[in-house]
Amino acid sequence: MQLATWNVNSLKIRLPQVLDWLAANPGISALCLQETKMDDPVFPQAEIEAAGYQVAFAGQKTYNGVAIIARGALDEVIINIPGFADEQKRVLSATLDGVRLVCAYIPNGQALDSDKYQYKLAWLDALGNWLAQERERFPQLALLGDYNIAPEDRDVHAKWTDPLLVSPPERAAFQRLIELGFCDVFRRFEQPEKAFSWWDYRGFSFKKNAGLRIDHILATPALAERCTACVIDVEPRRHERPSDHTPVVATFA
Repeated sequence: MQLATWNVNSLKIRLPQVLDWLAANPGISALCLQETKMDDPVFPQAEIEAAGYQVAFAGQKTYNGVAIIARGALDEVIINIPGFADEQKRVLSATLDGVRLVCAYIPNGQALDSDKYQYKLAWLDALGNWLAQERERFPQLALLGDYNIAPEDRDVHAKWTDPLLVSPPERAAFQRLIELGFCDVFRRFEQPEKAFSWWDYRGFSFKKNAGLRIDHILATPALAERCTACVIDVEPRRHERPSDHTPVVATFA
């Protein structure tokens, strides 16, 4: 089983890239997408199903939006965090072959002194509280998505000066997920230095590899012990009109 996450920054623009990537990676069992930026009535369900996949999605016009594209049937689909009032479509959960998938687009936060930053921290608290219950229900659970958090200094290029995405409260929220028993499967394996999943469009950031690792796959112990590899596929970032993010892929025995 291979599970992947990719913030596509508009599925309307990048649907051909997504379908081409899936065709080039036939081992992918499920791909979690963030920032689809599409209302449900215009979601390209027919095109995705014509390519041989099942899909669940929850979107809104212009902003946010999440989807799970899978080789098999997706069961027990839930939108958003139960018990947390939120009009933004940021979380989608489903079960595939006994593995619970949680696709999440964690808020950016905008600035440390903004209401959006406080919303981000409250959102992360709600996510953690809910996942503490979910991992009891689903021993094999993966949280995949754009976390908008670089958890360690090695996940940030040397010239990054913005306190957002690396602030102590954000990193503490990530650590609380680890303390719930989740494993950052990327760090289970030896990785190249300066391994990033996001690069700003400005300043030739990708060419300079001035990026951040903010896209993650966390897994419960029962699932993490099955993980045999986790890589960042930088190739889609080389495409014309790419997303500013690139896929992260984990392989499970």
